[in-house]
Amino acid sequence: MSDYDNAIFRLATAQEAEPEDYIGEDGLLYCGKCRQPKEAYFPEGKTFFGRDRHPKECDCQRKRRETLEAADREHKHREEVERLKRKGFTDPAMREWTFGNDNGKCPQMHKAYSYVEQWEQISTGNYGLILWGNVGTGKSYFAGCIANALMEKEISVCMTNFALILNNLAASFKDRNEYISRLCSFPLLILDDFGMERGTEYGLEQVYNVIDSRYRSRKPLIVTTNLTLEELQNPEDTPHARIYDRLIEMCTPVRITGENFRKAAAREKMEQLKKLLNGKEICL
Repeated sequence: MSDYDNAIFRLATAQEAEPEDYIGEDGLLYCGKCRQPKEAYFPEGKTFFGRDRHPKECDCQRKRRETLEAADREHKHREEVERLKRKGFTDPAMREWTFGNDNGKCPQMHKAYSYVEQWEQISTGNYGLILWGNVGTGKSYFAGCIANALMEKEISVCMTNFALILNNLAASFKDRNEYISRLCSFPLLILDDFGMERGTEYGLEQVYNVIDSRYRSRKPLIVTTNLTLEELQNPEDTPHARIYDRLIEMCTPVRITGENFRKAAAREKMEQLKKLLNGKEICL
């Protein structure tokens, strides 16, 4: 729209003057609060139904409009983030795996921050991660922090595991390719607890199909596993070798060396219970 058309639109949607508004020396209406004009003259020779002026935003009106627009943007953003989390997380608990809730005991957590901060280059370069280490050291939490932070940027992420994937594949015999294609459509796919799924011939074949399809999609993959790097580099047989070789080609190994969170949580819970029972020792 031209400036003139915009002025006509503002004129058609004009609000009435407030009681504290006043007419300035130039004949225009002024805001009684911010002392800025709420009108402006049309260009010379332009009129609208005999009027030579049109409404104009004063500072007060502009601030109110910007506040409403910001609130509307935030509302739409929160709705989109909520939609992504419903779609992308297979466990509601994953929503709490955020940088804000981090206890600071994982020495590698700065790498998760960097992964999110450098997402544009990560995505373009197809850089994946294999998060490995002892049980309970925070590998899944590390991945969940990345997922939540990217979703806050309105980037779609799927965080799931092969137990669920294999169940879904078994239940959708006719639509297996479509299901795998949906998994590979996410900008980031996170496979949690890799290596815990059943090692049947069918299961291994489907695991390979998913990982190979992700490889061919040229999109990043993050895998968390209790397998050691030595086990990944020295597979027990050919079916596992196909899978592990593809993973290592796609993903950079990162060892997570944090404290065993589960044992620490269990100790803390025991101490809290002792206090509740007046410090008496508990025999289990």
